[in-house]
Amino acid sequence: MQRQQFLGLLLGAGAGLLSCGSSATAISSRPAAPGPAPRRRIRAICFDLFTLFDPRSVVQIARSIVPERATELCEAWRTRQFQYSWLRASAGQYRDFRAVTLEALAHAARSQQVSLSADQSETLVSAYSRLQPWPDTRATLETFRSQGLRLATLANYSPRMIAELLEHSRLSALFDAQISTDAAHTFKPDPRAYALGPSTLQLERDEIAFSAFGGWDAAGARWFGYPTFWVNRLAVTAEELAPGPHATGASLTDLATFVNGWATT
Repeated sequence: MQRQQFLGLLLGAGAGLLSCGSSATAISSRPAAPGPAPRRRIRAICFDLFTLFDPRSVVQIARSIVPERATELCEAWRTRQFQYSWLRASAGQYRDFRAVTLEALAHAARSQQVSLSADQSETLVSAYSRLQPWPDTRATLETFRSQGLRLATLANYSPRMIAELLEHSRLSALFDAQISTDAAHTFKPDPRAYALGPSTLQLERDEIAFSAFGGWDAAGARWFGYPTFWVNRLAVTAEELAPGPHATGASLTDLATFVNGWATT
């Protein structure tokens, strides 16, 4: 290769390098992609009922009927209650939660070799509408109301069960809506159940905080798109269901801190 040709090639390569450098500079100088949109202020809260009421109240009623077997009966009953609700929902064989609760009780009684009369079974099922509120329930709900937040239940309970429970505890007036998953003929964690919150309250899902009692419910609400807080009152082990709730605490006071700080974090 002649000297003149070599110099020509060298100059051409240099121009290419300068061109590449210029292109890289242009790319790196572009503005960064916009970050995530700021969070919207929470305007409402949907509650799973057990974040407001102690489900262990049922065991106290059971002890008056089957003193020696109350704990075992209620544990078996609770497990079958959820199994039956999820099986019926997934199979398209829906029955409301009161009916499912009665079916589950009949199975639990047989499995625990407990004999229940029709009246005793009715007393136990009705106990779910006579639960005791947690000590912080009324005061925290009143505070939320004073802050202008709209409050609603969003529960697997049948409409009748929700109405009876809130009336019995004299908390009905604190709620803007009593949402039962019965309206969608399914149960949580079906997304159709969670979707009743935005459609009833006429708000976007990210404007509604969800207060979950069970870890599975916290996962379902987060997957749906609610700002989700797990009120882990009984300090149970977290579920392996990523991404899980946005935050966790042991009381409604912790929930209030989460709601008030949501748009600023």
